[in-house]
Amino acid sequence: MTSLFSTLAVITTGLYAGFMLTFLIAVMPGLAALPDDGFTAAMRRFNEKVPGPAFLVLFIGVIAFPAVTVFTELDEKRWPLVAVAMACAVVSHLVTIGGNIPLNKALAEAEGGDDSAARKAFEGPWNGFHRFRTALSLAAFVLLAAAVL
Repeated sequence: MTSLFSTLAVITTGLYAGFMLTFLIAVMPGLAALPDDGFTAAMRRFNEKVPGPAFLVLFIGVIAFPAVTVFTELDEKRWPLVAVAMACAVVSHLVTIGGNIPLNKALAEAEGGDDSAARKAFEGPWNGFHRFRTALSLAAFVLLAAAVL
């Protein structure tokens, strides 16, 4: 039987991975077609809105629910999958904190300046970090889903 925390881990991680994937395959390609001033304005607004309460529940949940599951699940077959999923989520968060967030802050600080230069400094590195954290988030979701099957 699947525990409540295992279920919550799968749900939050799946929603978070879906959010990351949507940004990767739809939002960023759509923004890439915008001129520099439109791109930088849109990213600044996203960066202001994304860390809201619902996002923070997911951001915390993808670590907290697998962690609780690791410490409460005694099934030797499922425990390693959950532990590796949690490690993927932790690394994804470290990428966000160490890579994406500093770029978001730099983009915000460049508001009112040269949008072309701001975009050039932001877009490529941000997308690289985002691809990596998306892959980690998807891996965490697949591992957690496999653990509860």
